[in-house]
Amino acid sequence: MNELKLNIQKDNILFFDMDGTLVDTDYANLLSYKKAIQSLIKAENKINIEFNPNERFNRASLKIAIPNLTETEFEKIIKQKEENYKEYLSETKLNKPLVDILLKHHKTNKTVLVTNCREDRALITLSYHNLTDKFSNIFFRKVSENKKRINKYKNAISSLSLSAQTVIVFENETLEIEDAILAGIFAKNIIKI
Repeated sequence: MNELKLNIQKDNILFFDMDGTLVDTDYANLLSYKKAIQSLIKAENKINIEFNPNERFNRASLKIAIPNLTETEFEKIIKQKEENYKEYLSETKLNKPLVDILLKHHKTNKTVLVTNCREDRALITLSYHNLTDKFSNIFFRKVSENKKRINKYKNAISSLSLSAQTVIVFENETLEIEDAILAGIFAKNIIKI
């Protein structure tokens, strides 16, 4: 990621995704799930979930790994996983080149965290890595009233009354990159991590 190629100007607004982009949280996330599953599920056969660096373990993965979970068990695991996460903060790792960009530009440019992470987990992760005060604004996971996914980029641009053409995005997920384009951000201003 060569910053000279990025050509960041004073009027650019920098949007950073968190999980898998600014901070690698996948291993801590998996360990949090594993501990929640072990503490809440009394399975005769041990449930073995291995770390896959190419795929984040999430709610859909949980349903595949343990297909016979009741909705109550599923919700308890999710809640416990969120509580466990703080124990594994030391297993999160910064994306140093991207953090260097954030640190270089947070005083001269508007820097915005735009994440689908829940507020409490995002804040403890940012706090652990001393990054909370490096953002002008922070947007957390948001879902519509009918539980549908919201385009986090469109939401941030609208909430801040920005011109999408001034935004540079740092993102790792293809679906989120597509959302950034749908929000009017130029493809050339989207840096895939």
